[in-house]
Amino acid sequence: MKDPYLVLGVARTASDDEIKKVYRQLARELHPDVNPGDRRSEERFKDISAAYDFLSDPSKRAQFDAGEIDASGSPRRRSSRPRPGPGGHGPGAGRSGFGGFGDNVDDILAELLRRKEKGRAQTGRAKAAKGGDVRHSLAVSFVDAAAGATKRVTLLSGRTVEVRIPPGSNDGQTLRLKGQGHGGEDGLEAGDAFIEIRVETHPFFKRRDLDILIDLPISVQEAVLGGKVTVPTIDGRVALSVPPGANTGTVLRLKGKGIAGPNAARGDQMVTLSVVLPDDDEFRKVVEKWGPRHGYDPRIKAGIV
Repeated sequence: MKDPYLVLGVARTASDDEIKKVYRQLARELHPDVNPGDRRSEERFKDISAAYDFLSDPSKRAQFDAGEIDASGSPRRRSSRPRPGPGGHGPGAGRSGFGGFGDNVDDILAELLRRKEKGRAQTGRAKAAKGGDVRHSLAVSFVDAAAGATKRVTLLSGRTVEVRIPPGSNDGQTLRLKGQGHGGEDGLEAGDAFIEIRVETHPFFKRRDLDILIDLPISVQEAVLGGKVTVPTIDGRVALSVPPGANTGTVLRLKGKGIAGPNAARGDQMVTLSVVLPDDDEFRKVVEKWGPRHGYDPRIKAGIV
């Protein structure tokens, strides 16, 4: 394992409470539940957890600070070279330029980090102290995504917020809730919550841009003679007039029954008719008598033969 102080980004002089505070902040940002499928975040989460466990053990921390063990807990081999005296004077002091740290690279890096943090604290608040962002996935029905809705979402912090789903929302669209992420340090602003919309598949509605598509079965009688049929829309059921002689593949338009666009104008609902033949012996006999007398060939009418 690397130097636990460097992994957590804390100085060697940090108190137990300071180390715990930094660890918790990093853990919230890197937790696998917040970053699903992100291998780098997962590995980083494991590293900070191991580093915190190490520094939480007073005995291990004391031995590590004294140079008696390394970051894995194994005893360190003492260097035969003379250690520099107080203030960095004496043999070896000029080699690294860091009094009291000799040739231990981990100690030198840790001291560099400590000085950097001290300088940042003296010049003002660190930018990294702003609260971290959080991400959530929200399943939304086709109708709610098309027409718009308000949903209650429980964030990882346990706080429940209301999220407005705008009309015409797309699958994968992300909504930003400003200030609903992790709290910032020392009064700095909180991060944001990003909500990714997942639109559920509908049993018979489909979307094409701002239009809604539906396949509507009709009977032979409705196809031949025409008539009124009931059609579902995202606003509820409406009546639709089927013209006489309608066929499978005939498309009828319900104007303004589609999805609202950015300028509030709605698309249409396109209804594709599908003639369904009855499974009926009497109907079959009628067709058997009608066919030979009329000699109707739809392929000739379509110009295919």
